[in-house]
Amino acid sequence: MTTLDDHPGVSRVRSALAAAGATGEVVVLDEHARTAAAAADQLGVTVAQIANSLVFAVPDGDGGRDAVLVMTSGAHRVDTGVVAAHLGVERLERADADLVRERTGFAIGGVAPVGHATALTTLVDVALAEHEQVWAAAGHPRTVFPTTFDELVRITGGRPVAVA
Repeated sequence: MTTLDDHPGVSRVRSALAAAGATGEVVVLDEHARTAAAAADQLGVTVAQIANSLVFAVPDGDGGRDAVLVMTSGAHRVDTGVVAAHLGVERLERADADLVRERTGFAIGGVAPVGHATALTTLVDVALAEHEQVWAAAGHPRTVFPTTFDELVRITGGRPVAVA
């Protein structure tokens, strides 16, 4: 019987966390956490402590798209105009499931901040710095790991910015 411990996405995240010297261990939730609120409820934390991994598409002008990962607090929505300005691009679009899987190696709902199939430009919401501990997805909709804002920035190679 395969468990979530054996899930390839979870294994990739565990390996990436270990390689980066991250302190948190992967936690398996009782139920799928399809929203930040659901994850927060299961963990007994505030929704603002959930670090959502959102992938956006950046049109390249030639019909292609690049991907950018925005780690944002579950307490608010990303302002794509603000993020586009940080990136120096005209606009962002919501990435479709195919682009998310191609660039991250994860399905929507389990996109982790580390362990991606390709290198991604990553922005980390400064609102997450307001919390001693934050939680991020760990490669499956039922897995998460605890971290800090500073550690999240370090392990993702991300740039701290206001995204809302």
